[in-house]
Amino acid sequence: MKAARAGNDDWPTIPVAPDAIVATQLSALVARSRDQWANNDYVRSFVRLMRQNVVGPLGVTMQAKARTARGKSDKPTNDALEADWTEWGQKGNCDVTGGLSWREVQCLAVVTAARDGEFILRFVYGAAAGPHGFAVQMIDPQRLPVWRSVDRMTNGNFMRHGIEFTPWGRPVAYHFTSTDASDSTWYSVESAGFVRVPADEIIHGYLPEMVGLKRGLPWAASGLLRLRNVEKFEDAAVQNARAAATKMGFIQWKEGYGPELDDDEAINIDAEPLSFHELPMGAEMADWDPLFPSADTGPFLKGQLRGAASGMGVPYNELANDLEGVNFSSIRQMTLDAREHYKEIQQWLIETLIAPVRAAHLSWRLLNGKLLVKGKPVSPDKLATLRAAVAWQPRRWQWIDPSKDVEAALAVIRGGLGSPGQFIREQGRDPETVYREIADDMAAMADAGIPPDVVKFFFKGPAAGNDKPAKAKDAPEGDDSKELAE
Repeated sequence: MKAARAGNDDWPTIPVAPDAIVATQLSALVARSRDQWANNDYVRSFVRLMRQNVVGPLGVTMQAKARTARGKSDKPTNDALEADWTEWGQKGNCDVTGGLSWREVQCLAVVTAARDGEFILRFVYGAAAGPHGFAVQMIDPQRLPVWRSVDRMTNGNFMRHGIEFTPWGRPVAYHFTSTDASDSTWYSVESAGFVRVPADEIIHGYLPEMVGLKRGLPWAASGLLRLRNVEKFEDAAVQNARAAATKMGFIQWKEGYGPELDDDEAINIDAEPLSFHELPMGAEMADWDPLFPSADTGPFLKGQLRGAASGMGVPYNELANDLEGVNFSSIRQMTLDAREHYKEIQQWLIETLIAPVRAAHLSWRLLNGKLLVKGKPVSPDKLATLRAAVAWQPRRWQWIDPSKDVEAALAVIRGGLGSPGQFIREQGRDPETVYREIADDMAAMADAGIPPDVVKFFFKGPAAGNDKPAKAKDAPEGDDSKELAE
């Protein structure tokens, strides 16, 4: 094949191992990614798109799904679980600094992973953790020295890029240059030693895109060079445009006139609007008319940005804020493709960050008797059951064409090919919460004296024989339906 032939410029012919890529390229990639994030509007747009679409305004929310012995929804336990998690997620409780809410921690994790390729979070317990006795600490991944590797340690493990592994490759500890927030020289001081933190206290999040990859690479890595070229190209175009707007000119001398070559004096004329100047004998003006930026500037920039957007997994039109030439069909397809990518990142965030943090928080609360249901502590024996009794709801988006999408959803439901809960979750809400809201609304409308026909008008009519919505007080004592009605 042509791609395997020799003489293809400097195209590599020897595969590079993941450890070698990380050891030789990660520091430079992170430095340049951070520089572009600080100075390049398109990189900032990419990071914003990831934060906005993966986390969103509410973050990934928890929906407790505990069941009674008869298989019904255990409303008191679910309410207690959700209330306890929500309270912990408030600013001042979940973050060891007290400055971040749980939603902001999620945002910071996604932003750090997109810009640096990875995020690191540590569990903190006890008095230092704050009111709940459990909190998280965000750690700059660059505190984990990428250059520190040991082929075989005295305990039989090995170390790569600051991480200690078993011979099978399971992380057992992270060796940071420092975890002290007051240390401003952590990135360069080796003589100060290292802080060994057990792996069960650390969440190290990155996309494992290669077998054996132990550190994450910036998500925009393949597009960084393009985007920096765009930045430099735009700077040059601006400078050239300013020069063209200034309309400078040069003085040239006819033969036999002008100063001697060794003269230090030169003629300088400051051009001002509506000003006229007299030139010395033998001197004449030579025009200089820069023609750039030209008509090719726009297509060139679009080509560069399209390539970068493809590598970063975001739509070009959103990255560049350019809706020129799009129609409804094309932008709909683009939006649907992008949302599938965001959903994939959301699932990665749930599996890597959110579920492990919730498991650690729940375990701490149960073991310390802090989770109360009807005033009584929940037994730690229920830890495994309650850990599994949860559904995570990431952010979702509005329908692209609401009228047609709603009609399609109703057709799927009525045809038995989908459930109402499926489409409610696609709107970012909990079906059980929506059902309770509908029941409460119907009961409130009936209590207010609204005729049943009007109630039917709003809700498209209940099933025959159920014209009057049931009230919570009508449910028999001890029946699970009372919990649902409440």
